[in-house]
Amino acid sequence: MLKSLGQLENTVILYTSDHGNHFKTRNREYKRSCHEASIHVPTAFQGPGFEGGGRINELVSLVDLPPTLLDAAGIEVPEEMEGRSILPLLSKGGPPDWPEDVFVQISESQTGRCVRTARWKYSVRCPDTNEQGVPVSKPDSDVYADDFLYDLDADPWELTNLIGMPTYREIVADMRRRLVARMTAIGEVEPRFIDAPPIDPFQRKPH
Repeated sequence: MLKSLGQLENTVILYTSDHGNHFKTRNREYKRSCHEASIHVPTAFQGPGFEGGGRINELVSLVDLPPTLLDAAGIEVPEEMEGRSILPLLSKGGPPDWPEDVFVQISESQTGRCVRTARWKYSVRCPDTNEQGVPVSKPDSDVYADDFLYDLDADPWELTNLIGMPTYREIVADMRRRLVARMTAIGEVEPRFIDAPPIDPFQRKPH
């Protein structure tokens, strides 16, 4: 239709989704999880500014898509809008200050927060449950418990949870700092964290 109307060359088309689907393999439902199967969504642009094909290697979040569409349309992005336009990433070299991590919020199935870099993923959850022992859903929490840490280079399918292993204490500390920075930047209170108990790596089961 766009081609017949003569608007194809003047239109930006975005294909994406708001979540993935882990088919109840990670919790009691099918999408609300900080695992890659839930948060890694297909996204493709076509139109002016997006010619040439290919993919970008930087981490991009759904909050970056609205600023990208405004930028592509030549509309100034409001300062109060979350996210950044990805158009500069399409230029050779890209912006030097592009964030090294992305932030994820989970609700309904549980109250969770997650931060992901190119290599590491660290997730926490609110420890509160109802009388049936089911995780409580609420907008945020002032206490979060360690949930999982994955080395995505060595374990892209997220089968081995490294949380609680003494070897990764410094990684957890760094990822927690990143997580707190992301949470407080959007107005959440800095929470208290419950550390995962130390474990014997030889006794750790896949998560």
